[in-house]
Amino acid sequence: MNICFASYEGIVLSMGGPYVKIHSLKNHLEILGHKVDLFNMWEDSHRLKEFDIVNIFGANLAVFGFARNLRHRGINYVVNPIFFSSHNAGYLRTACKINDILQKFAPGIWMDYSITKDICNWAGMVLPNTKDEGDLIRDGFSIPSDKIEVIHNGVSGRFLDGDASVFKKKYEVENFILTVGHIGPKRKNMLAYVKALAKIDHPVVIIGSILGTGETNEVLDEVKRNKNILLVDALENDSPMLASAYAACDTFVLPSQFETPGRAALEAALAGAKIVITPYGGTKEYFRDMASYIDPYSVQSIKEGIEDTLNKPKTENLKEFIKNNFLWDKIALHCANLYSRVNNELS
Repeated sequence: MNICFASYEGIVLSMGGPYVKIHSLKNHLEILGHKVDLFNMWEDSHRLKEFDIVNIFGANLAVFGFARNLRHRGINYVVNPIFFSSHNAGYLRTACKINDILQKFAPGIWMDYSITKDICNWAGMVLPNTKDEGDLIRDGFSIPSDKIEVIHNGVSGRFLDGDASVFKKKYEVENFILTVGHIGPKRKNMLAYVKALAKIDHPVVIIGSILGTGETNEVLDEVKRNKNILLVDALENDSPMLASAYAACDTFVLPSQFETPGRAALEAALAGAKIVITPYGGTKEYFRDMASYIDPYSVQSIKEGIEDTLNKPKTENLKEFIKNNFLWDKIALHCANLYSRVNNELS
């Protein structure tokens, strides 16, 4: 198949989970023999009808114009919404109804939820990362169930083979608590996390990009006061040093307000780490009862979750579960089959 991947421009700057997902899925679809192009708005607009399928990653304001233009031009697409809301489906339905009323009297006023609803409505298929995400989209935006199919996030098998000694030798740290992610955005909840770490006497490594947003300065002040924390600049996802860090750590913590479902935690778990993670955003679908879940809004809960996990032995259960269900080759095959089915149904 001839496939086009498209997303919002900022994805190449944040270099977060969606960026890794797009490139990983592209690589594994190409291994299966498919051709995958990353949409370039300056060069590819005239080629859109040449693709068998267009997959948009994200269902937000940044991709709204692109999705609307595909619809106007009669080009079918599927969408990975990458959507989460702390509000229930009833709230979403009410917000969308209010937006519909506002549009009649004040055209040009848009709520985020209505934008997501339109993008999902126009799509040939909606591909959430988790069943919870799919249920919220179905019930909150009145998307038919037969238009929704879960495509799980994947993880690279290379994290099975990280050499723990590389990280240990360079940074002279062992059996540490590890976190990988952006520092600053409120959603990542790093301020509550480092406050919890101040109450735990154990070596910690934080690997991440420092962004000048939200909590950055307060987080960095807490880090400076804590002699146990080693702050390491962000590492590329394919870096052997990152794989080594996962293999070397004892416990991996992802204390975000929500994750869908937390790529770094999947990678760490595949490397054999114990996992402490937020329960919000569909994480339980991936980590089941093999992780420790904390209340991200409680410093005490984060502290207790980490301490309890440090006192538990490592097992192979979660590692094997992720290996058997979420490696990218398996996810790519599911994707390819779905693309083929959608293309046949919509052509």
